[in-house]
Order: sequence, then C-alpha cells, then structure tokens
Amino acid sequence: MAITASMVKELREMTGAGMMDCKKALNETDGDMDAAVEYLRKNGQAKAEKKAGRIAAEGLCRVAVDGNVAAVVEVNSETDFVAKNEEFQEFVENVAKQAITSSAADMDAFLAETYVADNGMTVKEALVAKVAKIGENLTIRRFRKVVADEGCVVTYVHGGGRIGVIVESKTDVVNDGIKEAMSNIAMQVAALSPQYISRDEISAAQLAKEKEITVDSALNDPASLPKPVLNKLIAKAVAEKIWSDEDIAVYEEKKSNMNYLFNFLSNEAKNAIVEIALADKEAIAADKIFNGLVEGRISKHLKDICLMDQVYVKAEDGKQTVGQYVAQVAKANGAAFSIKSMVRFETGEGLEKKSENFAEEVAKQMGM
Repeated sequence: MAITASMVKELREMTGAGMMDCKKALNETDGDMDAAVEYLRKNGQAKAEKKAGRIAAEGLCRVAVDGNVAAVVEVNSETDFVAKNEEFQEFVENVAKQAITSSAADMDAFLAETYVADNGMTVKEALVAKVAKIGENLTIRRFRKVVADEGCVVTYVHGGGRIGVIVESKTDVVNDGIKEAMSNIAMQVAALSPQYISRDEISAAQLAKEKEITVDSALNDPASLPKPVLNKLIAKAVAEKIWSDEDIAVYEEKKSNMNYLFNFLSNEAKNAIVEIALADKEAIAADKIFNGLVEGRISKHLKDICLMDQVYVKAEDGKQTVGQYVAQVAKANGAAFSIKSMVRFETGEGLEKKSENFAEEVAKQMGM
C-alpha cells in the first residue's frame, strides 16, 4: 500500500512520534493505522497515544435530563465562529432534547424521527434547513441516551460545550449527597477521560495485548531495563564481540556508573542490545525482576485509564482514589452506591480540521 503524506500526518498527530518514525511504522504495517500505533508503542516512539484520537473539528456537545433519563449529543460545524452562533446553539439544545425522547438505535433512525421543535419536519429536514440558513455544513455526529433504572443520572458540560458527560449510578439512596458525589465524578470523567469504570471491564485478551506491548516497549528501551537483565545482555554483547572495540572500551570505562552508559555508546551498540533483547524475549519475559517492571508499568497504565483507580481530583490528601471516594460517600449516606456507567463526548474526537499546506510540508520534508 502506498504511504501518503496525509497518512503520516494523521499518525503523527495521534501519537506525537517523529515523521520518519511514523513513515516507517506505516510501511511496516502496510498502512494499517491501528497496527502502526501499536508498532510505535512497542518501539517506544509514541510519545502520547491520544485515547480518543485528534481533537480538531468545531461544534458543541450538549446534554439534556428528564428525571432518570439523560442524553448527550455532539453536533459539528466547520468553524468556531458558527459554533458560537446563537441559532446553532439553540439547534444543538433541541437535538439534545430530541435524544431524550428518541427510541432510535442508530443515526439514520434518529434523523428520520419527527423533530421535537417542529412536528412538521424530520430531524434530517431540520438539519438541512439549518445548513441552508447558516450557510455552513453541519453534522449531527452522535448521541447517547442513558436510562437509570437502578439509581440516578447526572450530567456535566465543560468548556462551554467542548465536553459533555453523563454519569449513571446504581444506588438505593438518592439524595443531595449522592448527587453531589456524582457531579464531582462527572467532572473527574471530563478532566481525566477514563476509558473504563474499573479493571473488571477489561477483557483478558486486552490485558494480554497490553502486556505484550509493555514487554516489547521495555525491550526496545534497554536503558530502562532492570540492571541484572541489562548486565546479562551487555555481557553477551562483549563476550561475543557483537559490540565494536570502541564501544567495549567505553563500557569498561563507564560501567561503574551504568545510569549514564547509554549516553556514551554508539547507536550501533544501542541497537545491538535491543536486537539481543528481542531475540531472547522469551527468557527475559520469564525473569522475575523483569516481570516486576512490566507489571508495575501495566498497573500504572491501568490507574490512568480506569476511573475507580484514578486519584480523585478533589482528594484532600492527593492520594484518595475515586473508588475510595465512592466508598466514603456510600458510608456517609448509608447507601449501596456505585458507578454503573459513564459517557464522555468531546467535540471533534477523531475528526480532522483543515490544515492548509501541512500535508505538503510533511511530504516535502520526507521527500514523498
């Protein structure tokens, strides 16, 4: 598959990796974007994989609540100017109200429904009318409706509509204390964008894939390996003359302070250690010390993506997790209280705003 400058640009924006690294990853994975992201993670080149992709498109997220039913919608516009337009904002509010009453299972069905603000037209016809009047392409991108049948729902909008959140609880007590806690948690979801409520939601296959990525990432960064593991790799490189005489001499001189050894070795020597490590992957992965490193990194990653494991943003001690906060609230209110579901929309997730000449600039720099 031919790798284009726009593909390199997209991968670069998703991962923060360098242009040439992105091009190589796409070539290695035959242009498969998801596989390229995984390739960069394994090789330690993805600076920050963005969980929801690039944030670029304009528009608004809005929420609506009616008793134990809540809905969140995202409507996109071409420009920020239109997103601030009162008529556009009113339309998005009506789309959110539409979602509250909707029985649609997908967007096509949603667009075919009778519009709540004007029974004489469908939602799609209302959208077309707004496009004609505002003079800019508009898109109802997505909606989600939550019905709390075992507790209650709260909503939160951040940044004037940049982020919309719904949090649903399972609780036998619904009072101001419970609702306040849920509002706090909704702000947490908006700020830290967890992917799961708890680790229980992560499948064994997903955990296995995460471990594989973490192992490969560690082996591709030998300077971060536990010293006993690294020393064995270096001993092999020296004993079998895989390293040059110059690099062996550097090692002999600097081995008293291994923390800075890789600052002085040649790139060839560093790459050779990576190749030795990958070739001996099975044995290293079975090493108890190495396994401790891997499990530690996985645990840290899970604390970032699982709501209950995240540090609560309002924790007075800076340590209390959201899970501990929920337990505290449950006890204080005499409730069997837990978080059942969450929805988080961020305007433009995964969409790309026009960037004039950027792809041409990438192509020029890469000789494509």
